[in-house]
Parts: sequence; structure tokens; C-alpha cells
Amino acid sequence: MPADIPVEEPSGRVNEPAGPHAWARLGGWEILLVGSIVVPCAHLLVDDTPPPLKALCVTLLLSILVAYALIGRKATLRQDVRLATVYVALLVVLFAVPSAIADISTFALFGICPQIFMALPVRRALVALVLLAIPKIATMWSDASDLEGVFSILTLLTTVIVFSAVFGVWGDRIVRQSIERADLIRRLEASHAEVARLSAERGALAERERLAQEIHDTLAQGFTSIIMLLQAAEAQPDPRRHLGLAVQTAKENLAEARALIAALGPAPLDGSTLDDALRRVTDRLGEDLGLQTVFETRGDGYALPPSYEVVLIRAAQEGLNNVRKHAAASRVKVTLEYGPLEVALRVRDNGRGFGFPPRSLAEHADDASAGYGLQAMRARVEQVRGSITVGDVPAGGANEGADYGADKGVGDGAEEWAGGGELVVRLPLPGQSPVAAEPVRDSLPVETG
Repeated sequence: MPADIPVEEPSGRVNEPAGPHAWARLGGWEILLVGSIVVPCAHLLVDDTPPPLKALCVTLLLSILVAYALIGRKATLRQDVRLATVYVALLVVLFAVPSAIADISTFALFGICPQIFMALPVRRALVALVLLAIPKIATMWSDASDLEGVFSILTLLTTVIVFSAVFGVWGDRIVRQSIERADLIRRLEASHAEVARLSAERGALAERERLAQEIHDTLAQGFTSIIMLLQAAEAQPDPRRHLGLAVQTAKENLAEARALIAALGPAPLDGSTLDDALRRVTDRLGEDLGLQTVFETRGDGYALPPSYEVVLIRAAQEGLNNVRKHAAASRVKVTLEYGPLEVALRVRDNGRGFGFPPRSLAEHADDASAGYGLQAMRARVEQVRGSITVGDVPAGGANEGADYGADKGVGDGAEEWAGGGELVVRLPLPGQSPVAAEPVRDSLPVETG
């Protein structure tokens, strides 16, 4: 994946859940229920309660544990209200007799009250709680002969009903909020997974686009050259020169393919400077087509980042390939200028041109006149915040055309370039602002020699 493609990363480490949610863990509540039943049963076995009543109370209290094992646990885990209603009704019935016979039986409320709130919705649980306390309250009321007994009843009522109700409602709200947050976390995790998937797809798409650009800029252009050379050889009495150039192009294509497979830089740059690589691809066009070509540099050269060199060499190859396929030109010039704030590349020919004045490809991204090669080059240039301009060389008044023509015998004036095609790539140096999308000729110095 290219280094410039951002991939979303989680902001922190996500811990895997250690088990079921806290409110779904019944172990602690089960221990509390067993303990609240065993303690009064043990007390009943050693107190002075008549044996028949003692046996009845112990049997009914232990039956609460049986009811939980057979019905209550299943109803709580499944949140089955109908089954939970049956379970709570059994609790009320089984607890009513022991609570009326032995005061110690009320100790079981510590385990029974949480069971009711876990099994039923809050309103139903409050009703069940009142029903649970009624037998004991009725017994104490009937036995009360003074204010002290009435106070004991009120204390029990406050402790059992009000206290349990308040904490039951509070606990129910906490559980509901926790369930909502757990659902939110689940959806966030699903969204995170979706973002990761989309990021991976984006990276894969960017890599496919990069490979498509590389193949177009190297192998496809090389095959085009081979075809044109072989066609030219067929028309020549002595085809050896064109066949030799075709073999040389095939060898270079093979080197490009190997470099692409090995994920290396562009083959024209391997072991040479950018200036040498641009001069070599320019001279090669002249050798293939018999054109007059020249390459020149302006300004004091300096080292460029590898990504800049790749963009410039591919832009030159694309510009020269357009000349090869469409321009029908007799003269071509490639200029590389090293400026204080930017580096610029110009490919100019005296052929038939593009058919429109200079304009930025970024402003005409959907224009059908710009083929895949130009659009791929535009994307490559924009990755380093540059701009690309294509169009026809203006007729007359183009100072740049005069010096192009006067240099090294390629042409003799502005009229030699007027109407031809021109491609200009401008890249800002690292740390500089992005280059504005405008023709570069106005920023290039005019040569007089």
C-alpha cells in the first residue's frame, strides 16, 4: 500500500470482554439467596419452635431454592416475564407461612428481594414486594398490643418495602443504562470494523490505481513504441535499424517490468540522475521517430525527493508518448527548470497540438479529451501538490517560443512552435505552498541566447 494513503487506526487498545455482562452474572446473587435461606433454616433446627412447625418452615424455605433452580434461573436469564411471574408467585406463597410462624424467616428477604427485581419489571416487582410483606405485617399487627408493636410493624414495612423498592428501582435503571451502553459499544465496534474494512478497500483501490499508472507509463508505452517501430521496418528496404530499436525497446520494457515487480523506482532513474534520465528518454524519441529533439535544464540543479523524480520522469514519458502517437511533429523540446520555490517540466512540440489553449487538467478533470494517460498523470502530480497544464502553444508574442527555436538549432523562431502542443508540470518544493493551476510559461525566465 502506498505510504501516503491514510488508514484509520483505533485511538486506544480495545479490551476483549472477560465474560458476560455484570448484570447477567448470577453467581453472587445465587450465593446470597442460598445464604439467606440456610441461615434461618439452621436457626430453626436449634430453636424451641415446635417440631411440626419447624419441619414445615424448613421445608418451605428450602423449596424456594428448588423453585429457583427449576424456574427462577431460567426466567431471569431469558427475561421471560410470564415464567418470572410464576416464579415470583411461588416465592410469595412459599415465604408467607415461614414468615408468619418464625421471625427468623424474615432473614430470607435479603436473598428473595433481589430475585424479585431481577425477574420482573419494576412495577410488578414493587407489587410482589408488598404481597411478600403482607403475611408478616398481618401477623405482627394481630399480635401487637401497644405502640411498640405498631412501631415494629412500621419499621419492618419501611425497611423491607421502601428500602428494597428504592434500591430495586435504582438498580433497574443502572442495568438499563448499562444495557444501552453495551449496545452502543457493540455498534461502535461494528462501525470500527466497517471503517477498517473501508480503509483496507481504499488502500487496495489506491494500489490498483498506482499499478495501472505504472503499467500505462512503462509497459503500455513501450509496446506502442515496438509496434510503431515494427510497422516502420516493414516499409523500409533495410529494416535493420528499426528492428534494432524495437529489440532495444523490448529490453527496456523487460527492465521496466522487473522493476515494477520488485517495487523499485522507475527504471530510467536507476543508477542515473534525473537530468540524465530525462535526456535519455528525450533522445530516445528522436532515435525512434527521426525527430529533432533537445533537452535542457535551467537554474542550478539540486536533489529532489524520489517521489518528485518519479512524477517528473513519468510526466516526461507521457508527454513524449503523446507526441509519438498524436502530434505528427518534427521537433520536440523538453526543459527542466530548477527554481527557488518550485521545479517545472515543459514538453513542447511543433505538431498538430491539442486543439485548445493552455488550461489546467484539474479544472477539466472530466473532460473526455484527456485520455487515461493524462488523467493518471494529473493524479500523480496532485499527490505531491503540483499542477499540470496542457494546450496549444500560442501564436506570436510567445517569448518562450523564440528562445526554444533559437536553441541548438531546433527551430528558428516562435512561428516554429505556434499551434504545437505543450505540457507543463509544476511541483512546489517540500515546505512550500501548493502550486497554483496556471500555465508555467509566465514564471520561466526568457533566454536571449
